Amino acid sequence: MAPAAATSKSGRALARTLAVTSGKGGVGKTFVTANLAAALAARGQKVLVLDADLGLANLDVVLNLHPKLTLHDVFTEKATLEQAILPAPGGFHVLLAGSGMVEYSRLTPEVRDKLLYIIDLVKPRFDWVLLDTGAGISDVVLFAVSLATDVLVVATPEPTSLTDAYATIKVLATQQGRREVGLVVNQANRPGEGKLICGQLQQVLQRFVGPTPGQTFRLELLGEVKNDQAVRQAVLKRQLLLEHYPGSDAAQAIKALASKLLA
Repeated sequence: MAPAAATSKSGRALARTLAVTSGKGGVGKTFVTANLAAALAARGQKVLVLDADLGLANLDVVLNLHPKLTLHDVFTEKATLEQAILPAPGGFHVLLAGSGMVEYSRLTPEVRDKLLYIIDLVKPRFDWVLLDTGAGISDVVLFAVSLATDVLVVATPEPTSLTDAYATIKVLATQQGRREVGLVVNQANRPGEGKLICGQLQQVLQRFVGPTPGQTFRLELLGEVKNDQAVRQAVLKRQLLLEHYPGSDAAQAIKALASKLLA
């Protein structure tokens, strides 16, 4: 998952765009996104997290931020992009979405055009743009994912999460033509569980997604985050795990994820 960097007209490398998504909610997608951003920032990367869960945004809750301006204000031209991009704990920046915005729950031509416009504006300014998408396979989620070069699917070992993760990855492969997707298994109960789950999903996906001659599909395990008490503490306190529990097993796993993405 490391394509050559594209460049802008000025010659500056454009940001790598990574969509972090999931088949179902409640698997820790936003938690992983925020802490991954902090881990990348700690490695000297200029990172923006864009809250692309336009209807049910909660990145502000995870980071304990109380924004006066959001993506909605940029969309409605009540604020400039520069005004809405905020510094976050962990050394990265965020562009937050307003929660409960019913008008953004459907992919209208207006929403499509505005999201495209925002992504094009921020890509020359950062090294990484992480899109924290909604869960599932709605048209808004799939469009947000389509804006990213790479995709990271977050799942837990829970059967319903794995079923929904499979459905999501299958849609990304068949509708968007993706031949490679990254996987993070969150809340792993034992070492090696992520590798086992990835292997099982890969086997099923290759059977149904890659039957075309010369076409293969690769699901790459990029991270296995242990079921860690420190995560619960960080989430309850609305703190970044990497800042407040840097020595925890889960924090080390997020750092390893960042290292893989930068390799």
